[in-house]
Amino acid sequence: MDHASLAGGFTNPPHQSANAFRAVMQAMARPGTIYDLDGAVPPAPLSVAAGTVIMTLCDPETGVHLAEQYDVPEVRDWITFHTGAPLVNAEAASFVVGTWDAIPIDILALGTPEYPDRSATVIVETPEITTSGATLRGPGIKGTAALNLPEIKAFQRNALLFPLGLDFMFTSGAQIAALPRSTKVS
Repeated sequence: MDHASLAGGFTNPPHQSANAFRAVMQAMARPGTIYDLDGAVPPAPLSVAAGTVIMTLCDPETGVHLAEQYDVPEVRDWITFHTGAPLVNAEAASFVVGTWDAIPIDILALGTPEYPDRSATVIVETPEITTSGATLRGPGIKGTAALNLPEIKAFQRNALLFPLGLDFMFTSGAQIAALPRSTKVS
């Protein structure tokens, strides 16, 4: 582990983690709404928003899977040092981080009827997040919302599994938007 792995954490952990947690929960409660999220300064290729989510929500009990280009020593060491989260195979992950094309969606945990909360949360790193594209409907959305999704069919199939399914967070730079499994996409 090098010195860079020790840097980039919260400078004021109680304040920054509380603000980050609030922003993540607001994003999940208001699908398609874009929020600013900062505090962490993770190593590349992790965005500030993805690093902040990981620092806020991951701990030694939440396995993290890094897809393809995100599975580099600097990121692995940074997550291990700052959260203690174990790095695991995709099938066992509570959180999965990567680009849409690199994430093995079909093998991720969807939860069980007894424990739907035992599904994976997918952090999709994107070049940008915009409120255009796919139409979103469901809890937390007054009427409709829009979000630029990498595709539509996968999210439609995911919503049909409710209360099982995956929850998605889209991150770009210091921005985050979310798409919970309860959201209908068209």
